Amino acid sequence: MKKALLLIMFLLIAAISAACSAGGEKTAAGGEKAAGGSGDDTLTIAWYPNESGADLKDARDEIGRVIEEATGKKVEHKTTTDYIIAIEALATGNADLAFMGAQGYIEANAKNDKVQPLVVPSGASGTLEDAVYHSWLAVKKGNEDAYKNGDEYSIDNIVDKKFSFVSNSSTSGFKVPSDGIVSHFSEKDEYKDLTPEDLLEGGKFFSEVLYGGSHQGSAVNLLSDKADVAAFCDTCVSNYVELADGEANTPGATYKVKADAAEPFNTVPGAEFNIISVTPVLNAPFAVNTETVSEEDKQALIDAFTSDEMANNDKVFVPEDATGLFTKSDKERFLEVEDAWFDPIRELSK
Repeated sequence: MKKALLLIMFLLIAAISAACSAGGEKTAAGGEKAAGGSGDDTLTIAWYPNESGADLKDARDEIGRVIEEATGKKVEHKTTTDYIIAIEALATGNADLAFMGAQGYIEANAKNDKVQPLVVPSGASGTLEDAVYHSWLAVKKGNEDAYKNGDEYSIDNIVDKKFSFVSNSSTSGFKVPSDGIVSHFSEKDEYKDLTPEDLLEGGKFFSEVLYGGSHQGSAVNLLSDKADVAAFCDTCVSNYVELADGEANTPGATYKVKADAAEPFNTVPGAEFNIISVTPVLNAPFAVNTETVSEEDKQALIDAFTSDEMANNDKVFVPEDATGLFTKSDKERFLEVEDAWFDPIRELSK
C-alpha cells in the first residue's frame, strides 16, 4: 500500500513538473518564456501586414540571416494579417522581436514595459535628424480639384466622404492623420469638440470609414473606388508606385501604380492618385521583448544592426529602384534609439 502511494505521488510530481516545463521555458535572461514561445535556441520576429507579403520574403530572410549570424540562434518569421496580432505577440512574449510603427511600439510597451526599442533606420543623412517617412492623404486622380482652396490643397472637403485608414494601431495610417484632421477641424465652431474617436467609424464626421488592414490595402481601397480619400504612407507603397508628376512628398504630386506591381496593386495597374496632405512621421523601430531576449543577445543584435556591414548590405538597404524593406539613397543605416525618442507620437495619444 505504501509503495502504491509513493508511486502515485511520484507520478503526480512528474506530471506537475512536465506541465510547468510546458508552460514556460527559462530564457538566458532568467525570465519565463511565454507559453507558445519558440524557446532558448530560436528568436521569433513578428512582421506587420505591410511587410508580410511574398514580394518582401527575400528582405525578411536577409534580416533573419543577419540575426542568426549575430546570436547563433535560429530565426522564425511570424507574418501577420493584422497589426494587433504583431503587437500582442511581442507584448506577450510569443515573439521576441518585431518591426513595427511608432504607435504599435507604444501600444506594446504600454502592455509590457519590458518591450523596448532596438534600432530605427536613419534618414539619408545617416542620423536621427531626418529619420522620418511621410503620412499621406490621397485622392484618386481626376478628383483632386475638389480638395483645393484656391490654388492650395486643403482637407476642408473631406467631411462626409468615404475614408480609408490602415488600422487604428497604425502610426501614419491612423494616429498621425487623425490627429491632423482633428487639429484642423477643431478650429471651426461646428467641429470644436471633434475627437480622434469620432473618426473611427462613419456617421459622425465621415460618411463611411474603411480599414485597409495594411498601407497597401488602404491605397487599393482608394484606387478601387471603395474610398474617396485614403491615409497611407510613402515608404509602404514605394515598391508598387512611381512618381508620375510633381515633386515627391508634396501636395499635388501624382503617383502611378507600376505595370508589374505585386499584390494587391496587381488589380489596379496604371491607376493614379494625387497627394493632398503630407505629414512627416518618426521612423519605425525594430523592438525587442527584454523578458525573452537576454541582454547578451540584445547587445549582439544592436551591434549587428548598427554595423557598417549592415549599412552596406544591399539586400537590406536596397537601391531606390529595387524592391525591399529599406532604401539606400545616401547614408542610411540603423541607429540605436531610446524609448523617449517616441514621446512626440506618444503625446498624440493624450
